[in-house]
Amino acid sequence: MSTQPLNRTETTGSPTRLLTTEELAEYLQIPVRTIEDWRHRDYGPKYARMGKRVRYRQSAVDAWLEEIEAA
Repeated sequence: MSTQPLNRTETTGSPTRLLTTEELAEYLQIPVRTIEDWRHRDYGPKYARMGKRVRYRQSAVDAWLEEIEAA
């Protein structure tokens, strides 16, 4: 059985990291609860649900930040 690392390579060939909710909260310097609230309100960066776990692509987070900065 092989395991895959959390770092992925997108079609562009650039690596992207998958963040947990806790890591995203630390990255954005906001409480975990705020991110959970955003997720329930359909706000914030795109995420993937893997069973009970939620992960955010670093590239999706950065794109979302650029989008809200431009608004």
